[in-house]
Amino acid sequence: MDDLKSAIEAVLFASGDSVPVGRLSLAFGCEEEEIICSAKDLEDELASAGRGIRLVFLENRLQLCSAPEFAPQIIKALDERKKPTLTKPALEVLAIVAYYQPVTRAYIDQMRGVDSSYTVGVLLERGLIEVSGKLDAPGRPSLFKTTESFLRNTGISSIEELPILPDMTVSDSTEKLRQRVEELRSAVDKDQITISEISV
Repeated sequence: MDDLKSAIEAVLFASGDSVPVGRLSLAFGCEEEEIICSAKDLEDELASAGRGIRLVFLENRLQLCSAPEFAPQIIKALDERKKPTLTKPALEVLAIVAYYQPVTRAYIDQMRGVDSSYTVGVLLERGLIEVSGKLDAPGRPSLFKTTESFLRNTGISSIEELPILPDMTVSDSTEKLRQRVEELRSAVDKDQITISEISV
């Protein structure tokens, strides 16, 4: 098990990018479940030891990333300027894509009530959303979905981990939504999540 953990760590470090669990399974000649089990052990080991790197799960892929608490030192040491945070319209579009993907720009426009072409372009440029195909309809409009970068920046492993939206058909739905927003804002203030500080 220790050898497998070390091998996974070595491959992810050498790659510098996310690597599919299936590829690691083929490379090491073992089942994907063994890779996932060893990766979770490595994830816990890196986090509990206070190391400067973390292992993150991105759907069915694995990647080594720097520990978020050392971001200020990394920026200072590498002389990198902090990337601008997303605007409120960008967060709105990103939320729509995340919860209803794959979606067309027309659907996003309908949900927001305004033209979202510029904002969609910004999110595409930052790599937080991507084109996932074409809708089988007149004009063949593009379909958009979130990317690995979105998962990495929001600190979740899969879309299934997104907070559940309240049922807007019941009478107290607005109050529940307000409470959920306050919970998320509180978590952001405590640096538990970084949804309002997404940068790439």
